[in-house]
Amino acid sequence: MVKQVRAARTREALIRAAAEVFANDGYALASLPEISERAGVSKGALHFHFATKDILAAEVEGVAAERVARLAERSSAAGTSLQSLVDTGSGLLQALTDDPVVRAGFRLGGDPSRKKGSELLHWWHERVRALVADAQVAGELGQTVSADAATTVIVAVVEGLGALGMADRSWLSAERVASLWSFLAPRLAASPLHAPLHHTSVPSAPTA
Repeated sequence: MVKQVRAARTREALIRAAAEVFANDGYALASLPEISERAGVSKGALHFHFATKDILAAEVEGVAAERVARLAERSSAAGTSLQSLVDTGSGLLQALTDDPVVRAGFRLGGDPSRKKGSELLHWWHERVRALVADAQVAGELGQTVSADAATTVIVAVVEGLGALGMADRSWLSAERVASLWSFLAPRLAASPLHAPLHHTSVPSAPTA
């Protein structure tokens, strides 16, 4: 039992250390020796848990996707599909600021040195598509709003802010996120609005 707990802690330490390195340096420049040193773990222990850098990166992406999915579950009680969309998008941007694992998953997904698709970005695309479709069925979208166009704009704008925030965290400030939805929401929602859309701060996933 003690060995299992120790192994789990070692694995968590490696995932967090790897996330910090991937988020800061990107996949190509990240090295396993640097990750093991940052985690305070021997190189042998690192290779025991993760045989290659690619396997470790895939694990970081998987954990990031799980955390964002849990974040989305917490925002699903918003009352309307549009409000859930606002809360999920805001929560994702907040997590990119607060959680190095989510930040690394986001960066790895757009890293040109990796040929694999991004689990996190794919999840986000599908989540937006589903919520916009639900909003359309429920009559929450304006009559002239195209569901495909709305999906494209929301996906692109949130991912764009996320990418800008990698270099300058001010792009992910609460004020910028609130201004994003203040601009988009009235252009998406049916008139008159069933209920005012607002930015709700969704607690980000645990960073440990």
